[in-house]
Amino acid sequence: MAHALIVDDSASTLESLEQLVKLEGFTTATAATMDQARAELAKQLPDVVLVDLNLPDGSGLNLFDSINGVSETPPAVVLITGQASLDSAVEALRRGVSDYLTKPLDVERLRKILQDISQTKRLPDELRELRSEQQRTGRFVGIVGRSEPIVRACELISRIAPSSASVLITGESGSGKDVVARAIHELSRRRHGPWVPVNCGAISPSLMESELFGHERGSFTGAERRHKGYFEQATRGTLFLDEITEMPIELQVKLLRVLETNSMSRVGGEQPIQVDVRILAASNRNVQQAIDDGKLRPDLYYRLKVFQIDLAPLRDRREDIALLAQAFLEDLIQSEGRTKRFSDQALTVLGQYHWPGNVRELRNVVHFAYVLSEDLIDVDSLPAEVQRGGKQTEPSVEAKNETGGVLTVRVGSTIAEVERRLILATLREYQEDKPKSASVLGISLKTLYNRLNHYQTPESGSGGQSDEQPPSPSTKEWEVVP
Repeated sequence: MAHALIVDDSASTLESLEQLVKLEGFTTATAATMDQARAELAKQLPDVVLVDLNLPDGSGLNLFDSINGVSETPPAVVLITGQASLDSAVEALRRGVSDYLTKPLDVERLRKILQDISQTKRLPDELRELRSEQQRTGRFVGIVGRSEPIVRACELISRIAPSSASVLITGESGSGKDVVARAIHELSRRRHGPWVPVNCGAISPSLMESELFGHERGSFTGAERRHKGYFEQATRGTLFLDEITEMPIELQVKLLRVLETNSMSRVGGEQPIQVDVRILAASNRNVQQAIDDGKLRPDLYYRLKVFQIDLAPLRDRREDIALLAQAFLEDLIQSEGRTKRFSDQALTVLGQYHWPGNVRELRNVVHFAYVLSEDLIDVDSLPAEVQRGGKQTEPSVEAKNETGGVLTVRVGSTIAEVERRLILATLREYQEDKPKSASVLGISLKTLYNRLNHYQTPESGSGGQSDEQPPSPSTKEWEVVP
């Protein structure tokens, strides 16, 4: 049975909390001061600590000093205060608090927190097993690699995932930010709740507020019914905001307010709605540059980055390339039903290529080679640019033109496929700057958003990815130089 320690200097609060916690199936111990709480911790390590921020002999935050080091699997900590402030909330999250509640208590929310803790009591044991598995196999909740940057990232994930802290994930396009975000969710106490990923760059700015916060019937032309936005859909779960710098600056103000107050209103609505959502965000831009360029509000940045994970590009962790290629090949074998293997020469060439599209490009190359090869995936099954890259890791002179990119397509490709690849390649060339990309392509920004929305649908064949897919096999090719 799970055990809880309740620390509060109010006798009535202590009694009511103890009754509520017992009803959720916990055994309990109580304390009215920090000294009493430390004594109870010495007697029995709880699964959860409910602690008041302001105690007669110190701040409840200082209890972390007693908890840390007592065990490799410290208890979850729920901080309770009647004097909430942004500074105290941020400091609590930095210390590793699991949840932060204000008085008068939302009893239903506390019940759900306790239920989550009870359901995830084995989480510390799972984390130990996952760390051991990574040492053996190089795999960690969907993340593949043994390189130092990946080991560091996984260690940070294992520490911050059980908390409710916001996390900002940065890295180049295709480096695996979405995989890291999903791993954080799967290792959190919200894993049984919804996982809602949102690509801010794929939503028209005029629709983004409605998509995030929902709208009431009749709030604007075409709003024929009430719509629940992503925040409500993610209740008791995790909301992943990818490409956060693509969110309109005026909407970032509203997002910041929601994060600070845990409440929002639908478009056209007046009634505030309480939200219980953990926010993970990601950006493939240089964050400081995005702030300087006015693409990201600094106050939102500091609110999102309670923790920050910076993912290294694939070219900086080449020892992971063979592991990743083998993992992608195993996925294909399982789905397609035909066993194939890499030659040593093919793995060598993969390890020498410079991978501008990072892990996503490697996955596409493995799929390309799997389709073209027989039982053995050799060098001649790899795309031409990868074969060339195995001999020279620098881009060719031909690629060093004004925009720096050459797009190769094969004869027999459909016009729609060529258009899709050209649009996605241009976006990547201009670091996902959509207005600039639309201007270079000679299309309106609205048309660009329409195309991107179409590419997100299953029937478009893009699988929701934002990088170009490998071309269909053919014997001839021609080049488009942007």
